[in-house]
Amino acid sequence: MSTHPDFQRADDEIVTHLSHWLMGQIGNDELRKRVEGIGTDELAPGQRAAVAELMVDLQAALPGERGDLERVVRETIEALAYGD
Repeated sequence: MSTHPDFQRADDEIVTHLSHWLMGQIGNDELRKRVEGIGTDELAPGQRAAVAELMVDLQAALPGERGDLERVVRETIEALAYGD
């Protein structure tokens, strides 16, 4: 079940949280929880795949770890923006 407001699309909301993560405003666990709370049902197949990859990487990451996650976050933003 999605917890986002009806007026905001899931892809926009996820991009907002990814941007907050890139700026260091939220950590890995918080990002994972927020994205899980949004869900991916209304995303296009390519968008869902990108978010699924991100979630796997977030679950495997240590608290505070950014390294390769930054690349995956940026690729996820790109996939969400293009609506693949």
